[in-house]
Amino acid sequence: MHRNNKVKLNKDTTACLTGHRPKSLPWGYDETKDSCIKFKQDLEKIFEGAIKYGLTTFLTGMAEGFDMIGAEVLLKLRKKHNIKIIAIVPCLGQELKWRSNQQARYKHILNQCDDVVILSSQYTQTCMNDRNRFMVDHSSVCIACWNGKPSGTKNTLLYAKEVKCKVKIINI
Repeated sequence: MHRNNKVKLNKDTTACLTGHRPKSLPWGYDETKDSCIKFKQDLEKIFEGAIKYGLTTFLTGMAEGFDMIGAEVLLKLRKKHNIKIIAIVPCLGQELKWRSNQQARYKHILNQCDDVVILSSQYTQTCMNDRNRFMVDHSSVCIACWNGKPSGTKNTLLYAKEVKCKVKIINI
């Protein structure tokens, strides 16, 4: 993993991902459930459409749940499309309180990303929100997995709409 806080992004060709953690996803941590397998297939089609639309760079906040699922689907698509995947990490050690298998998954994804931007050397009360705003500020499209309930995802979507970033909501 390397760190580059001076990433040059073309907003017109960049999309960001935002969405729920496992506790708010229908399958929780069990991604072998049919609902998750179908979700990943649908997500692949949505990302294919985004790529055809001209998006070539995808930002992921690397949180558990949708962020990492989305990153893995994009890594699969990168084998046949010329796209970049950039991890926007809110703080060093974001993953330290997660289950060991999730920590290993996190590191595996980070190592495959084209770049990693670490926004803070330590956790702060605002680092997650700062990460979300950074991603929206550098994107023309925000792809969200949202269940319609109040959450950090909802706050990110409200901010995206406020700054005129296009929003694509995947209802779950």
